[in-house]
Amino acid sequence: MYHVMEPRRAEMGKNRERRRRSSTDSQHQRMVANVRERQRTQSLNDAFACLRNIIPTLPSDKLSKIQTLRLASSYIHFLYRILEETDHLQEHTIQEAEIVKEEYIHPDALSYAFSVWRMEGEFSH
Repeated sequence: MYHVMEPRRAEMGKNRERRRRSSTDSQHQRMVANVRERQRTQSLNDAFACLRNIIPTLPSDKLSKIQTLRLASSYIHFLYRILEETDHLQEHTIQEAEIVKEEYIHPDALSYAFSVWRMEGEFSH
């Protein structure tokens, strides 16, 4: 004698199997999404570390991400002002312009000047 499952019981078994597969799929998708998020976060942290190495900082600086962005913005503004002043000098005389063209400002000198500019409070957040 063969036992025939009731239709309702057979349907419950199928639903249970679907849920089990669905749960496994969801766990896998979540794991993959977590890996992608960790990679994205690491990439962002690497970019901020690179930016912190480029902008001049004081030894006492322990900058958050927003502080790093604000400082980078201030540094860009500072460099822009230097370029503006250089352009202004070039307009005065050809002789002065030739002197300015040949000058090279070492990055350490810019870092020092920016640090002084920062300390004098010429920029504000």
